[in-house]
Amino acid sequence: MAIFTGAGVAIVTPFKDDESIDYDRLDELIDFHCENGTDSIIICGTTGESATMTEEEHLECVKFTIDRTKKRIPVIAGTGSNCTRTAIDMSKEAAEYGADGLLLVTPYYNKATQAGLIAHYTAVAKEVKTPIIMYSVASRTGCNIEAATVAALVNNVENIVGIKEASGNIGQVARIMALTDGNIDLYSGNDDQIVPLMSLGGKGVISVLSNIAPQKTHDICAKFFEGDVAGSAKMQLEALPLVEQLFCEVNPIPVKKAMELMGMSCGPLRMPLTELTKEHTESLAKAMQDYGIKLA
Repeated sequence: MAIFTGAGVAIVTPFKDDESIDYDRLDELIDFHCENGTDSIIICGTTGESATMTEEEHLECVKFTIDRTKKRIPVIAGTGSNCTRTAIDMSKEAAEYGADGLLLVTPYYNKATQAGLIAHYTAVAKEVKTPIIMYSVASRTGCNIEAATVAALVNNVENIVGIKEASGNIGQVARIMALTDGNIDLYSGNDDQIVPLMSLGGKGVISVLSNIAPQKTHDICAKFFEGDVAGSAKMQLEALPLVEQLFCEVNPIPVKKAMELMGMSCGPLRMPLTELTKEHTESLAKAMQDYGIKLA
């Protein structure tokens, strides 16, 4: 059984003005998602600015989210690192806290060969029983998980169950599904490719869009699984102008601004991320209004 089916939110991390984690706002966001159609919360991923967190902050944030969600929807903890030992340690902690799943991005900067990826993911999986979703996003990490590597891991390591595929390469996704006979929990890592990946057997999306439009993102998936493929595709296409604006600058710069425009400010970004430009803020606001999102 998949950890979740539908739209999981790659949730932002709210910060106070001093850039400490704003747990009161995070608490509100957790309730917001539990009450507005979100199918899973993915905490401390890229959108959550995990790269700027200390390990202590990271694990505190994971534990808080698990405790406050109270099993209303699954919580998947981002525990990836470019250091295998660190990934193991964080994964073990998150598993002890009760995470429903773990999301592990490929090692970044030092990268890895395909053999190195197999060794890395296998080493982490041996230390925990919690289901693991691999995360392939070479545009950020410089490290692609090839289809044959995905298949080798999923077919041979029991608790490696899925992949968040953000390569943008539909051909690669198709090869993954072919080499695994579809026995993998596939999630789109791109909000503009939810329906295409579901058409290949995907379970849904790990979404940035869900931060500001949780119900609609859920409905894109729900309609597809109910058999209303045309309705799902229509919603996917309607979302494209907003999705484009949510990535007009590097994620999560635009989505944090979008939440501010909705009256749900999540505080500043941690450097090296900087505030959205005025020009992009204006185009983002227009796209939000055109999509039916009310601004504060």
